Amino acid sequence: MHYWRLKARVGYFVARRLLRWPALVKQPRVWAWMEGQFSRMAALDDVAAQSFYGHLLLFRGRGFGAREEGIRLLGKAAAAGDAKSAYQLGVISLTGDTRNAPDGVAAATWWRQAADAGHPLAARRLAELYRDGAHGLAADPQLAAHYGQRASDLGL
Repeated sequence: MHYWRLKARVGYFVARRLLRWPALVKQPRVWAWMEGQFSRMAALDDVAAQSFYGHLLLFRGRGFGAREEGIRLLGKAAAAGDAKSAYQLGVISLTGDTRNAPDGVAAATWWRQAADAGHPLAARRLAELYRDGAHGLAADPQLAAHYGQRASDLGL
C-alpha cells in the first residue's frame, strides 16, 4: 500500500513541475498523463491535490462533467478546511448556474468558513454581502462591520 501512495506522490510532484513548461502541457499525451496524476492524488484524499485539481477542472476542464467533478473536489477540500476551495464555492453559490439559482445563504456559509480560515478576500466579499444583502440573505450591518474589520485584519 505504501508503494502506491509513494508512486502517486512522486507522479503528482513531477506533474506539478511539468506545468512550468507550456510546450509540454500542450501535448495531448503529456496532458492526459498529468491529469491522471492529479486525479490519482485527489482520489487519495490529499486536500491540496483536491483543491488544485478541483480548480483546474472548474476553470480548464472540458465539458459539464469536468465542471461538476471540479465542484465536487472543491467541496471535499473545503470540508477538510481548505480556505481557497471554500471561497470558490462561495463564488459559485452566489453566481448560480443553469441548474442552481444564486444562493446568498450558501455563499455566506462558504465565505464564513474561508474567512475564519484566514482568507482575506472571503472576509471582504462576506462584508459586502452582509452590507447589501442578496439572493435570500438579509442585510446585517453588524456582521458587515465585523467581517469588514476581519478583512482589514487579514490585510485588505
